[in-house]
Amino acid sequence: MIRFRPQSGFTLLCLPLFAALVGLGVWQLERLQWKLGLIAQIRHNMQAPPISLKRALQLGLASAQYRRVAVSGHFDNAKESYLYTTGPHGGPVYHILTPLIIGTADAVMTDRGYIPISLRNPLSRPGSQPEGQVDFVGILRTPDKPGIFTPSPDLRNRIWFARDVQAMASRDHLRLAAPVVLEAVASPGQKWPRGGQTRVDLPNDHLQYALTWFFLAAALVAVYLAWHRARGRLLFGTYPKDSGLGVRR
Repeated sequence: MIRFRPQSGFTLLCLPLFAALVGLGVWQLERLQWKLGLIAQIRHNMQAPPISLKRALQLGLASAQYRRVAVSGHFDNAKESYLYTTGPHGGPVYHILTPLIIGTADAVMTDRGYIPISLRNPLSRPGSQPEGQVDFVGILRTPDKPGIFTPSPDLRNRIWFARDVQAMASRDHLRLAAPVVLEAVASPGQKWPRGGQTRVDLPNDHLQYALTWFFLAAALVAVYLAWHRARGRLLFGTYPKDSGLGVRR
């Protein structure tokens, strides 16, 4: 037999907190489904055949993220820039960012891959700057904007610490076809720059977060019941009605 007489004040305190904890858990489960869908979409896009830049823009930048895009034009190697970042093994490298001139005047920024820090000077890597008309295939990405802690670029040496393509274009008087970066796919036989560096780094900890919120909700229930039992408001077992147990406190 169970006798339970909830204390109104403590119950009114715990109910909204319990609802909030359960709500946060459910929200994280919804985020989990969203993240799984996003990962599946990215994998689909990266495996899909290349499309034109025009078609990618028609799809919308959100839908075209991680799509392979094929463009033709010529590199403006004189406006090559260098993104200071980390390489595949964690050491510092430069990614080469070169505008590809398409059509008559528009440009699209390409990330041709990384080079060691020691090879920033093009003379140290002969053959790394293609001349003439080229057919280029890259993964479409919308670059992140510089954060408040991102260092200012070294304009004299054309070294940047974020792929701020609009600032790069403004400095070099370029008209961008779209505020995107096309990350070069791997090119067998090409030593530098080394393409194929697109990273899909999407943390998916939503299930852990959901379980944490549900655990806290269960812990709150346990505390709630223990509080009532300690005050004689939650009784288990059989006892006479006139035993005096369960007297309101």
